[in-house]
Amino acid sequence: MRGTADIISDDAAGLPKHHKATANEKLVILGSSLGTVFEWYDFYLYGLLATIITAQFFSGVNETTGFIFALAAFAAGFAVRPFGALVFGRIGDMVGRKNTFLVTMGIMGLSTFLVGLLPSYASIGVSAPLMLVALRLLQGLALGGEYGGAATYVAEHAPDGKRGFYTSFIQTTATLGLFAALLVVIGVRYAVGEEAFRDWGWRIPFLVSALLLGVSLWIRMQLEESPAFTKMKAEGRVSKAPLTEAFARWGNLRIVLIALVGAVMGQAVVWYTGQFYALFFLEKMLKVDGATTNVLIAIALLLATPAFVFWGWLSDRVGRKPIIMAGCLLAAITYFPLFDALSRYANPALYAAAQTSPVVVTADDARCSVQFDPIGANKFDLKTCDIAKSFLAKAGVAYANTATPGAEASVRIGATVIPVPVTASLAPDARRAAIAGFQAEAKAALAAAGYPEAADPAAINKPVVIGILFILVLYVTMVYGPIAALLVELFPTNIRYTSMSLPYHIGNGWFGGFLPTVAFAMVAATGDIYYGLWYPVVVAAICFVAGMVLLPETFRRSID
Repeated sequence: MRGTADIISDDAAGLPKHHKATANEKLVILGSSLGTVFEWYDFYLYGLLATIITAQFFSGVNETTGFIFALAAFAAGFAVRPFGALVFGRIGDMVGRKNTFLVTMGIMGLSTFLVGLLPSYASIGVSAPLMLVALRLLQGLALGGEYGGAATYVAEHAPDGKRGFYTSFIQTTATLGLFAALLVVIGVRYAVGEEAFRDWGWRIPFLVSALLLGVSLWIRMQLEESPAFTKMKAEGRVSKAPLTEAFARWGNLRIVLIALVGAVMGQAVVWYTGQFYALFFLEKMLKVDGATTNVLIAIALLLATPAFVFWGWLSDRVGRKPIIMAGCLLAAITYFPLFDALSRYANPALYAAAQTSPVVVTADDARCSVQFDPIGANKFDLKTCDIAKSFLAKAGVAYANTATPGAEASVRIGATVIPVPVTASLAPDARRAAIAGFQAEAKAALAAAGYPEAADPAAINKPVVIGILFILVLYVTMVYGPIAALLVELFPTNIRYTSMSLPYHIGNGWFGGFLPTVAFAMVAATGDIYYGLWYPVVVAAICFVAGMVLLPETFRRSID
């Protein structure tokens, strides 16, 4: 058997003829994709409802910290995905793809259903968020074993010359799962009303997963094992130690590292910026209401999703590498102007106020704390700098910083300067009264300067906002559409499930999954609503450079 590094530029005409996919196999591939849509639906419900989950499970801390906690719990599911990749990848390479599908599906569905039954923080206190995180960890483990199996399974059914096209349907499943979750959330929101949805209606999308679980398990049970694995098993070539072969041998480990740094980590930050960070940015930074945000994102996803298949099809003709690299480069170059335009057209009043009456905090940097409280114990009410920044962070107002050593803090809103009261020596009641007076004065100044408390739905330029979101999702389709075929083609059959799953889930679980948490913590620390974009921009740029130098082209390889 040829090594992974040996097959780089074979002429397609010289490859052994791969089996042709039969009509039955195409139906099996469709069934596999539908099952994967359900798993993504389950996984992303939490992300869509992060703001509501903050109120339900993290109400014991201040609002900014609670939201970052909710995002951290969202990211917890991503943190364990590489471990799921190792556990289920090993099973998939030793036992087979089909049985692994059934296990991951059951874990995912049951965990999602139980989230819908969890009591809130108000009912049982700190046990509620702990149980929520535990269920997120189970979801992450299940998803860690899902993707590699689905991509490997479909690729091993596809004819040579069409792997990019066939696996692109698996690539649509993440977005289709998000789209399905959006549709269910939007439908329930409008059916029960926003107040009821925030109170109890948010549970319905999680509970609906029980029905989807039953349908998806039935679909998965109809699957047959992939022909490549069946042939390998019949010939006695199944790996007895896939983890050792995949990661303890430098030849294969080197390819794993190149796949991670030169392709997957860039794909991951583009994916989560274009679909999740954009959603959070609209809702938290630009103050667009949750229902409108869901609808805008859903329309953009609907318009852009066919591009997954287009880029997969094109990658069979021009290669995987140029399309993925182009997506990373475009994202790194254009994210800042695109998000600036999103601010301008999603909340024009807020954008205009920030231009004409910018908010500046003048303070001694040495007396300022980072506006993120990891244990919920800091009330930010003793230092004048903290009082100012805590108020602005909770109000969702962007601000600049002017360092003045030795000075107590003040807040300038346009031409109005508001000194922050010195409270360190005051009694608790007097301290609260002084802070409340400052906040009332600052709120009045913000209102007079044109800062809205929420985006005006009538003022949102919806066609332009959808157009910007469409471009962001189009970048997602460029980097994501061809990557399953690329990863499958990088590794040999006997350790393929394990080898491709780990870099994929480290990239998407760690670099991508933690993006919203890290980016919003960066925003909270600086007051600049665009500062969090440096995270995906830098990672995408590094991936582009590494990929251009190190990543091989794979689209002419045989995977037998």
